[in-house]
Amino acid sequence: ELYYRHAPRTCQNFAGLARQGLYDGTIFHRVIADFMIQGGDPTGTGRGGESIYGGKFADEFNEELHHTGAGILSMANSGPATNGSQFFITLAPTPWLDGKHTIFGRVS
Repeated sequence: ELYYRHAPRTCQNFAGLARQGLYDGTIFHRVIADFMIQGGDPTGTGRGGESIYGGKFADEFNEELHHTGAGILSMANSGPATNGSQFFITLAPTPWLDGKHTIFGRVS
């Protein structure tokens, strides 16, 4: 489920990259038990991936959304306004990530 109402540009980016096939054949290059799995890097190194907007784009934080448990879908980044193609899915509550990573959906 994608949260278009809460993070429209982020959802548009994720869906657009998926339609373009960017995620086809990619791996979860970072897996940390009881924390999260990270993917979306076409190079598989954790260093690649651009947005559909070209380069990076701004965060979309929403006070209604929190990293409350397993299955939260968020953008991976290297700091403010550095969203590209990489994302992660939480495996447990991660409240310290609230306000640092855009939440844009969930996996059940």
